[in-house]
Amino acid sequence: MITIKELARKLNLSTTTVSNVIHGKTHEVSVSTIERVEKALEEYDYVPNINARNLAQNKSKIIGLAMKPRADKSSNIFKDPFISEVIGGIEKTVREAGYFMMIYASDDMNELLKQVSTWNVDGLLLFGLLGEDGAAVRRKYKKPVVCIDIYNMVCDPPVYSVGLEDEAGAYKAVRYLTDLGHRKIAFLSDDIIGVDRERFRGYKKALNDAGIEYKDDNYLKLNPWEEEIEQSLSDICRKSQNFSAVFCTSDLYAVQLTAKLFDSGIRVPEDISVIGFDDNALSKYHRPGITTVHQDMEKKGIVAAETLIRLLKGLEVEKSMNQLATNLVIRDSVKDLRETE
Repeated sequence: MITIKELARKLNLSTTTVSNVIHGKTHEVSVSTIERVEKALEEYDYVPNINARNLAQNKSKIIGLAMKPRADKSSNIFKDPFISEVIGGIEKTVREAGYFMMIYASDDMNELLKQVSTWNVDGLLLFGLLGEDGAAVRRKYKKPVVCIDIYNMVCDPPVYSVGLEDEAGAYKAVRYLTDLGHRKIAFLSDDIIGVDRERFRGYKKALNDAGIEYKDDNYLKLNPWEEEIEQSLSDICRKSQNFSAVFCTSDLYAVQLTAKLFDSGIRVPEDISVIGFDDNALSKYHRPGITTVHQDMEKKGIVAAETLIRLLKGLEVEKSMNQLATNLVIRDSVKDLRETE
């Protein structure tokens, strides 16, 4: 691969002149010289050495994205449409800002810490870790950090975070059900930590405001592991007959539940109502269409990446915690029980 110095020598020009043409700084370069350089660049198939340039600037131009999927949830975290849309927003923003993105996902926290501590990246995005795990990464990594969907993270120095009005979104969904006459409403999730804890709070608050007592039996725990989810869904279908509606903490779970109910001869919404959270393509194109809480997943990734890039440029960031708004999207999976009274 030919270098700038070699190219300049062949053209009998200074390396500065050749470099200026390559990088578009041509205001003091004659048209004929620009044409000579560009012709030579094409002839010798010149490719800029980005690594060398970044090294000279003491920057990698790489943004790291570290994720810790749950070992009991899925062998492939990227199959989840929610995660894919968030990462899509990050990648687009990072690329348009002139950076590259490096992703590392591991359910082994020691391995994650080991990798992050050795990365030569300008900044780091943490996605979906628990609060204590995020704090552990922050202690290892001293450059700018922005968190996505990480709650109860206590560390010094504090980090910037992008999340969602999860509690408010869940409240809207469950209050919609109670307003339609539903009194027996289940909560379905795979745990009650992190994001799901916030949504559980919104669920319970909506029940309380509607004068409905929460009981432990209202919680339907789904085992999402691929080898066990079918049996888990079968058990939940049997338990769901004690309820008129089920609030699911994701559209993925809402669609999986609706399909299993259909296979079991239980109709949605005629026999039981189902409501989800996220408003991804699954809820839109499933039949019946899933009533759900909308969040802009791509925007969440964009805002997180933009925040990190502002920090890297030394620009001010207005909020240390940016919680994006939610709204309810009404489709066909919820029955109005007032009509049967």
